[in-house]
Amino acid sequence: MPRLLLIDDDEALGPPLRAYLARSGFELVHATRPSAGLALLRQGGFDAAILDVMLPEMDGFELCRTIRKESGLPIVMLTARGDVMDRVVGLELGADDYLPKPFEPRELLARLQTVLRRVAPAAAAPGRVWRFDGIEIDLDRRSVRRQGEAIDLTGTEFELLVLLAGTPAKVFSRDDILERLRGHAAEDIHTRAVDILVSRLRRKLEPLNCIKTLRNAGYTFAGVRA
Repeated sequence: MPRLLLIDDDEALGPPLRAYLARSGFELVHATRPSAGLALLRQGGFDAAILDVMLPEMDGFELCRTIRKESGLPIVMLTARGDVMDRVVGLELGADDYLPKPFEPRELLARLQTVLRRVAPAAAAPGRVWRFDGIEIDLDRRSVRRQGEAIDLTGTEFELLVLLAGTPAKVFSRDDILERLRGHAAEDIHTRAVDILVSRLRRKLEPLNCIKTLRNAGYTFAGVRA
């Protein structure tokens, strides 16, 4: 049973959301303060975290930054409806997805199922490793090595790299990427989300420059097979 941690100071949110998610086979633990949430996360055993932006002690952005320094745990952020900047900042800090408040529980469930699929072990034959000049992608271990050094990617970053590297030189538009990673068509903020995700991945792959931007077209993987 996937185990989720909700960190939100609204005490009334936990019980109904816990009951709703339980019907789909999820266990939800609710912490109302970041310090309590971090203590629980450090004990381990969680599959994803749901963070509100407006929190006591530290805001959701600082909390996201702290979690991301310690693990690649999937993170969904709850942002103010209509506040594009909150969503952009959350994605830049390493959140995997966002959901404006107030939200429908079924939409949160769909987002959680998507981010958890990204980190699920591959169900294919063992030993699938893609090797490019300077990059090694192990599909079964979901690991990446850059110039021989292991790098830590979130589930979403890994899926993006696999998508692009799976067909080198193919140009993927932002809409293509969103439909493949998230499963629905793009909107303005979603298009910006792709740019942020690509930027995050590029930084982690530096000094390699294997993801190219084609103006008004999209992105392509320029790695050379080793």
